[in-house]
Amino acid sequence: MSEQITESQIYNVDLGARSYDIHIEPGCLKNLGLTMRRLFPSPSRSMIISNVTIAPLYLQIVKDSLESEGWSVSDCILPDGECYKTMQSFELIMDALMHGKLSRNEPIIALGGGVVGDMSGFAASCYRRGIPFIQVPTTVLAQVDSSVGGKTAINHPHGKNMIGAFYQPKLVWIDPLVLNTLDIREVRAGIAEAIKYGLIRDAALFDWMQEHIEDALNLDANVLAQMIHTSCRHKAEVVMADETEQGMRALLNLGHTFGHAIESMTHYNTYLHGEAVAIGTLMAARLSEQLTYAPAGTEETIQRCYLTAGLPTAVPSFSADAWLDAMGHDKKNIGSRIRYILLRDIGDAFLAENVYPDAIRALIRSYA
Repeated sequence: MSEQITESQIYNVDLGARSYDIHIEPGCLKNLGLTMRRLFPSPSRSMIISNVTIAPLYLQIVKDSLESEGWSVSDCILPDGECYKTMQSFELIMDALMHGKLSRNEPIIALGGGVVGDMSGFAASCYRRGIPFIQVPTTVLAQVDSSVGGKTAINHPHGKNMIGAFYQPKLVWIDPLVLNTLDIREVRAGIAEAIKYGLIRDAALFDWMQEHIEDALNLDANVLAQMIHTSCRHKAEVVMADETEQGMRALLNLGHTFGHAIESMTHYNTYLHGEAVAIGTLMAARLSEQLTYAPAGTEETIQRCYLTAGLPTAVPSFSADAWLDAMGHDKKNIGSRIRYILLRDIGDAFLAENVYPDAIRALIRSYA
């Protein structure tokens, strides 16, 4: 797990013509303009997509950086929250792009968390059949996970991220210092996604996270840097091996089948994404034990870790029919068959395709 943390670190996501760098450096937000000018020598216009929470904090810093390199910068400021990850918000972005008249080689900059990044990337994939976009993530969750990999989408009332595209950014620009203004609840939710990588493929990372959760919650700079670096490395490796989720990339959805159902059934206004995924991961762990894939105590081990992080662990009460209906819209499904990411042990996840409804009904009964 241990990595040498330098002042800046760059990972290249090698996808041939769609390759890009993940640049991680404390204080790098003010230097974005210089790197973008190297990436785009000719274009003169760009648009920053942000939200009402992040824009007052960081929009001007990014604008100043871009304008100092000759960019003409416009912006589109969205409402904040998963409940606004909708077609209506997507239309606001498209209207702004139409008004700004960006050409096909002029980029969008997504300045915000996962919602802003997902919607901006999807808009970039659609406008003029595709323009460049840059990810500038400002939450733990976005820095450790959602800004990397090219998954872009908006939600639909019937399911999370059901309308979207695989569309890679041209650059991921991560400044860990912006996390200092983050609400503690957002920090906790992001830590859940970092823990996920340990559960899926790196037991040593899971152990390290258990030891350093308090430091991460206290925004210890070195601990956050290690957590971000290691998570991005895992995400990059998986994306390079399976860009469009035909196989192993599906493992990154541990906890998401249940978690997305939780978000959908509570109308995206009760849980943060990382919170729902944490609960969903505990459900996946219990199911893994009930089906005798994982050893007894796996769920309890994970729950202790989440409780230390201050994450919710109580499963919301819905009928088994409601759970099965909500999970029936999951993107991993094939036909009418729901596919689940389960555990053989900490650090060893797999895709289970033969989990029958009766097993889910038994799981839901176990929470009664």
